[in-house]
Amino acid sequence: MKPPLTGIIPPLVTPLRDRNELDVPGLERLIQRLLDGGVSGLFILGTTGEGPSLSYALRRELIERICRCVAGRVPVLVCITDTAFVESVNLARHAAEVGAHAVVAAPPYYLPSGQPELQEYLSHLIPELPLPLLLYNNPALTKVPIGLETIQRSLAERRIVGLKDSSADIAYFRAVAGMVTQRPDWTLLVGPEDLLSDAVFAGGHGGVCGGANLFPKLYVRLAEAARAGNAERARALQAQVRRVGASIYRLGKHPSSLIKGIKCALACLGICDDFMAEPFHRFRQEERARVERSLGELTAEIDALAL
Repeated sequence: MKPPLTGIIPPLVTPLRDRNELDVPGLERLIQRLLDGGVSGLFILGTTGEGPSLSYALRRELIERICRCVAGRVPVLVCITDTAFVESVNLARHAAEVGAHAVVAAPPYYLPSGQPELQEYLSHLIPELPLPLLLYNNPALTKVPIGLETIQRSLAERRIVGLKDSSADIAYFRAVAGMVTQRPDWTLLVGPEDLLSDAVFAGGHGGVCGGANLFPKLYVRLAEAARAGNAERARALQAQVRRVGASIYRLGKHPSSLIKGIKCALACLGICDDFMAEPFHRFRQEERARVERSLGELTAEIDALAL
């Protein structure tokens, strides 16, 4: 993995057939769709991939199948976030054994830690990891932000090579971008795709954007336009990215609608099954029909952009 990693690294959806069974043909079709779309890597077992809801055995199978399918064509980043320190380390070791390129960790969730406790946790975790580590700031889900003081300390640790920021706080992102000039090898990625162009203009290297599972070329071209400083084209493509969010992610009534919407759309495209890990369930027919209509409209609009 040549640092820094730039471009679009989609948070891969985990295609399922049942609670503990992968949709293997669907997984392979999805990976090929993303590679054909020009993505720069794959981010697996994160929020969009329903990682914390999958059994440890299924997580290991998923990592192995993805690494085998990708075959080194792009870096594979594996999220090892867990409440159990030992399980994070075990998953990291398995990822290294089967060919992953880096691991990603958010602060352990459930009982929130203070920043000194988080820093101590990282100091214990890093020596146990066989792969480089990217930090994952997602305070809405973990209840623990990765504070700027923790970022500053992390810049001195050579085995920490980047950050994925899903805070949706552009001021925080800009502050981190200013700090990481100390480490030219650091990868700085944004999670919320509404902020993709702003984040790249602020000094970020790209994004981990769920909608890239559906329309990879749209997100790749947006990141490229922003990195090239083409503000007019970036604005046009960012507007279309926002249309994806408004049309697909918000059709349900609950926060899970984002993942349900992406999975449902992939099923409508014939890519993979839309089975959801418990406690969630796939969209019912009414929502599915709305996704199908929106998908048709979005596809026509994106085709008109001649990406």
